[in-house]
Amino acid sequence: MKTWEKLAYSFGALGSSLSSQAVQTYIVFFYADVLKVPIELIGYSMMAYGIWNAINDPLFGYFSDRTRTRWGRRIPYVAGGLIPLTLAFILLWTPPSGVVNAGHFSLFIYFTVMMFLFDGIFTLVILNWTALFPEMFPSLKDRAAVSMWRQIFGNVGLVVGIALAPVVYGRLGWGAMGIIYGVVTGVSVGISLLGSRETGARAGEEPLNVFPALKHTIANKSFMTYVVSSMLVQFVFVLIMAIVPFYSKYALKIAEDQSSLLLGAVFLVVFIMLAPWMRYTVKVGPKQAMLSAIVLFALALIPFGLARGLAMGIVCGALLGIGLAGLMLLFDVLIADVIDEDEVLTGRRREGMYFGANALFIRLGVSAQALVMSQVLKASGYDPNLAAQPASVETGVRFLTAGVPVIALILAFLVLRMYPLHGDALARIKRELAARHEAREGQGNAA
Repeated sequence: MKTWEKLAYSFGALGSSLSSQAVQTYIVFFYADVLKVPIELIGYSMMAYGIWNAINDPLFGYFSDRTRTRWGRRIPYVAGGLIPLTLAFILLWTPPSGVVNAGHFSLFIYFTVMMFLFDGIFTLVILNWTALFPEMFPSLKDRAAVSMWRQIFGNVGLVVGIALAPVVYGRLGWGAMGIIYGVVTGVSVGISLLGSRETGARAGEEPLNVFPALKHTIANKSFMTYVVSSMLVQFVFVLIMAIVPFYSKYALKIAEDQSSLLLGAVFLVVFIMLAPWMRYTVKVGPKQAMLSAIVLFALALIPFGLARGLAMGIVCGALLGIGLAGLMLLFDVLIADVIDEDEVLTGRRREGMYFGANALFIRLGVSAQALVMSQVLKASGYDPNLAAQPASVETGVRFLTAGVPVIALILAFLVLRMYPLHGDALARIKRELAARHEAREGQGNAA
């Protein structure tokens, strides 16, 4: 593929990250604090949404794998869902005045329905866009390069979705922010279609039924070692993002708005380090690169247990970005190899099922993060109603920043060491896969 096509495909990460981060960060605040929907009703909505979110990833992935059209399996969902995704995002931030004026219960129903609608369409579009990655880029060199560009665009979306959102809604209003971000999301996904391709070489495959599909997925050692280590790393990432405001206030003892400088240092270094990690991955292979990234990430967390003041916080954040860049680059590279192995074992491409099952495990990690964080803060004596927190809260916050994450990363490292796709084993899978594709193409040409 040409470079511009790789960049066009990767550009979809901007819209994916922008829309998801804006919703995850601000939607509860918008409906609870701005529109005054009782927080207990919001809690019921988010509980139902969480269940739906966990179910729809593997479900939609399974149906995507079974789809057969003249335009391919994935692209029709991306193209067909582009406009509905844009509209669903906009409607989420622009409830009709009639609904707003009707009272809290009407807004609660509207919020619940729109969250289900947005997340369903988002999953359908982004899961299929992501599932194109392993098929479009079979070589490690291309996968590492495209993953780097996806992370660059994704980080731009993250910054715009989180850091710039208060500026946008503060000056233009929530509705305007929803429209702007929705249009940017739609345009981003639309541009990604310009670089999206499906080979069509597998149109004659007979897809697996649901239970054999699940069995092959869960029984795959490569996938299970990957997904457990990935879940633990994602648990750490989400925990750190959630604890930053507490860490800034109670450990570093800096002003609330200065925490953005801490995050800025992290992601600035991430941008800088993506290219070196890409070259290192091509040189040593995805597994060794991932293990190295986990070690560097864990080592960089240890100083957070002692850091004091803004300057030390920024230095620690910058060090954290070195390993984080490698982790962000390598997630999709590793699972792409798992999908290649699965094709050798089953004779079918099942990107949808694997990316869907991976998303389900990530949800489990996110849920575990919320539970661990709340329990540790509670045990440390944290009480939001107190004018001043006890000294034990600082200890609890530092443990959540430097203790719990390091333990989780050690477990992730040990699990990933059992990941079998590296060295000669990975090379053998690549050879067998290339031979299968050549044979299939030969049959197609003969026909």
